[in-house]
Amino acid sequence: MDRIGLPAFPVEGGCVCGAARYRITGAPLAVYNCHCTDCQKASGGTHTMSMPIARDRLEHLSGDLVHFDKPADSGRTVRMFGCARCGTKLWNEPLASPQMLVVKPGTLDDPSWAVPIGNIWTESALPWVAIDPAQVNFTGQPPDRQPLYDAWSAATA
Repeated sequence: MDRIGLPAFPVEGGCVCGAARYRITGAPLAVYNCHCTDCQKASGGTHTMSMPIARDRLEHLSGDLVHFDKPADSGRTVRMFGCARCGTKLWNEPLASPQMLVVKPGTLDDPSWAVPIGNIWTESALPWVAIDPAQVNFTGQPPDRQPLYDAWSAATA
């Protein structure tokens, strides 16, 4: 994989209508795609992108947020946060990992650097989606995200 250049932090992002804004103060742990059927439905597309970060690296700057608790295919509960006005999903909080948040990198003001290094739930990927076998891929929920984190670290070193 080519080297991924990280931006100078902090970086900011927000929702479609501009009401909800956030700031990320440090590098994420990884960026990867999720092809589970819930993500396909939530995005209206083939997958969503996930960018796990340490909770203390995200600052909610403005806008009212709403949330709902979604049982994940893994059996865990994920709390989804989005703009109360337009509904844009901004991040989620895996309740089993309260020290982290999973930001949706498409909501960054400049997501050009958020290049996915892997895929999860590839068994649910639509049959015409190309999964790069050179990336770190999991057929379902990874038992441990460390291989994704390691691949991201190597690509951003």
